[in-house]
Amino acid sequence: MSENNNITLEATPEQVIYASLLGKGMLIGLAMLFATFAIYVFGIMDPYIPVEELSNYWGMGVQEYLQTTNIPAGWGWVNMLQYGDFLNFLGVAVLSGITILCYLAIIPTLLKNNDKVYALIAILEVIVLSLAASGILSVGGH
Repeated sequence: MSENNNITLEATPEQVIYASLLGKGMLIGLAMLFATFAIYVFGIMDPYIPVEELSNYWGMGVQEYLQTTNIPAGWGWVNMLQYGDFLNFLGVAVLSGITILCYLAIIPTLLKNNDKVYALIAILEVIVLSLAASGILSVGGH
C-alpha cells in the first residue's frame, strides 16, 4: 500500500505576514529591553526606588508595595518613564502588544482570500486583547 500524497508544508500568506511581524516586533522589544536595562544598570537615569532599598520591598504583596511606594496601578507606569526602573516597561509593552498588531496585519489578507470566519476570529482577538490590555476587561486577579 503505497500512497503518493503530495502534501506540501508551505505557510499561508497570513502565516508569513504574522510570523514576519512577530519576529520584527520581538527583536525590537528585545533590543528595547537590553537598552533600557543598560540605562537602569549604569545609572544613566535615576530609579524611582533606589537599588539599595529594593530588598525592603521583596516580601510585600502587590497592593502593599504599590501603597507603600505610591506607585500607581495599571497603566500608571506610563507617567513614570522619567525613572530608569520604569523605562524598561516600554520593551515589555512592545513584546506584549505585538500580537495585536500581528492580528491586525492579517485581517486584510484573510478578507481578500474570503476567509470570513478567520477574519472574524482575528477581529475578535484584536478586540479582546485590546480590551484586556486597556484594563477594561479586569476580572480582579491583579
